[in-house]
Amino acid sequence: MKVAEGLGAGRLLGRLMLALALSAVLVAPTAGAGASVSSRRLDPYAGLGTWLPIYVFAKKAWRNPEQQVAAMARNGARTLYLETGNYKQRVDLVRPRAVGRFVDAAHAAGLRVVAWYLPSFGRPRQDERRALAAIRFRSASGERFDAFALDIEATVVRRIGLRNQRLLRLSARLRAAVGPAYPLGAITPSPVGMSPSYWPGIPYRALARSYDVFLPMAYSTLRGVRGSRATRAYLSATVAAIRTGTRNPNIRIHLIGGLSGKMGVAETAGFMHAVADCAPLGYSLYAFPGTHRAAWTALNGR
Repeated sequence: MKVAEGLGAGRLLGRLMLALALSAVLVAPTAGAGASVSSRRLDPYAGLGTWLPIYVFAKKAWRNPEQQVAAMARNGARTLYLETGNYKQRVDLVRPRAVGRFVDAAHAAGLRVVAWYLPSFGRPRQDERRALAAIRFRSASGERFDAFALDIEATVVRRIGLRNQRLLRLSARLRAAVGPAYPLGAITPSPVGMSPSYWPGIPYRALARSYDVFLPMAYSTLRGVRGSRATRAYLSATVAAIRTGTRNPNIRIHLIGGLSGKMGVAETAGFMHAVADCAPLGYSLYAFPGTHRAAWTALNGR
């Protein structure tokens, strides 16, 4: 989710992205596809979710996990996406005691918890070790994460071919380590507007062999998209592009619709229209600390 903190959106680029979104063709789901993952437990990615990163703006939320989880539950969240670290950290797991408290509190409140980690692909062994540290984490009471998602966005490795090679190798190793039934998610830049310049040619079809769910960072606000209609078109195009890229019209998608603190009433309404149009497995805004009450009301369909 580092893209949210690191990219700007120029006016010209924003217009280009909007044009791409409006010209995209929505692929309608058809029956029968996606049967290979039908037996996997994908509930952690379903419904309304919320995100908690390790960045400074979220530091306050980490001080009282139980209080934060209670607020998430009140606001209708079904899943907490909790960052366990990134490649810049000195440790494999950041704030492990607080992580354990979040997992325990979430499960007590009926929420599921998905761990997510941002690899560099520059140090493959470290990336694998840290991802597996999250997957194998246990709280003091023995609770574990319900699923794991890899945050695929770092451009430390500049050569696209080598970056994709290491991404696919890490993904295959994670799938082999957890087995076929464990729910793995791939957090990716949006294929509409973001990845053509930020990460050209994301290998969606190959990634679909390792991951059950795609979680596109479809940050409409970051691309200069405003208003309900334009937001709806941009997000619908994102879903369509992933279905096309994976060649699976029923691929499971958890749609991350934008930066919660920057989405107004119209943009949030457009997001919810896109959710209704595309019927993703789940949906959310990034991140919990910036999601205001009016947004929660809209996200819950009220």
